[in-house]
Amino acid sequence: MAAKNGSSNSGLATFEYSVRDPNGNVVRGRIEARDKTAVASRLREMNLTPLVVNEVSTTGLQKEINIPGLSGRIDLKDLAIMSRQMATMVSAGLSLLRTLTTLAEQTENKALAKILAQVRGDVEVGSSLSSSFAKHDTVFPPIMINIVRAGEVGGFLEKSLLSVANNFEAEVKLRAKIKSAMTYPVVVLFIAIAAVIGMLLFIVPVFENMFDGLGGELPAPTQFLVLLSGWMKWLAPLLLVVGVAFSIWWSKNKNDEAVRAKVDPWKLKLPVFGKLFTKVAIARFTRNFSTMLGAGVPILQALDIVGQTAGNYVIEDALKDVARAVKTGQSIGDPMSRHDVFPPMVTQMVAVGEDSGALEVMLQKVSEFYDDEVEATTEQLTALLEPLMIVFLGGIVGGMIVALYMPIFKIFDLMG
Repeated sequence: MAAKNGSSNSGLATFEYSVRDPNGNVVRGRIEARDKTAVASRLREMNLTPLVVNEVSTTGLQKEINIPGLSGRIDLKDLAIMSRQMATMVSAGLSLLRTLTTLAEQTENKALAKILAQVRGDVEVGSSLSSSFAKHDTVFPPIMINIVRAGEVGGFLEKSLLSVANNFEAEVKLRAKIKSAMTYPVVVLFIAIAAVIGMLLFIVPVFENMFDGLGGELPAPTQFLVLLSGWMKWLAPLLLVVGVAFSIWWSKNKNDEAVRAKVDPWKLKLPVFGKLFTKVAIARFTRNFSTMLGAGVPILQALDIVGQTAGNYVIEDALKDVARAVKTGQSIGDPMSRHDVFPPMVTQMVAVGEDSGALEVMLQKVSEFYDDEVEATTEQLTALLEPLMIVFLGGIVGGMIVALYMPIFKIFDLMG
């Protein structure tokens, strides 16, 4: 039957149950299913005897509150934990249906739990795990879907799930390193902007009124501050509106190919962060490529997917050219060497891996090398940027304070 009273769009409803376990104890809990019959069937599969099954009403105060932007978010860390737990349960001999049921019940992320319940329902009616994941391609990345599919075909689902977990955990660490490098300068920049706007809007007008009573001509730096303060009364709201509008536009269009084709090359050419972004993209590409080859995904299919997951359009476009060359019978290393985005060390390691039949191992070594390079680069950037940003913030605020007090110093000079 269709779910009632706040059921999800998938037709699933929440049921409370009381069961008797093999030891004779009465256990209570909750589960999502399409109807009571499906609940009873799942409980019997878990070697439990159903006593009472009732649908839970989710109206009024019982209804789950969803906060836009906070609720319903599934990040890579959630998927990494889920993949490792799934691999552990499958290797322990649990059936896929029971594994999915357990994960849907114990996963802390409510949004992911609902998706897993839907995946469990699809698997229950005969769909493969990868096909069920593919129905939720906004949640499960292409690399995960294809690695799981390769594991299903090759009969090593446990190994493929472990590969996904290892890959996602490495990606989470990589993102944490990037955040550690970017957080400090971004925070200081916002503090500097807020301090400048606050002084122009609230402090400079006070000094301006005081200067009007003194008479005489103000120094040029002070005149510029007074002029900028007058502009800021209408410029600040305009900047706020433009900033909000740009944020909305960017969130909707940042993944468009036309936007990425213009922004991503610029990222790699930045004076301070360009090398970091390049190393991050190389680490991500080589790790994903190694993981997919190790899972048995065909090379051409793997090249297409790792290009999409590299996180930079320059590498994605270069890998499209590499894929076209491989289709004509060429090796991977030769077409890669024609693109400057791939350092010589990477192309040489790939070529050696192809010649020796150990491409997966070579790619893994390259990814580990660039992971270490990213960590070293972030530490160097942090050590370099901390004093520079302090000087930057102190120079701006201090310069404004000096400009405000220059007329007062001038009066003291005249009095002397």
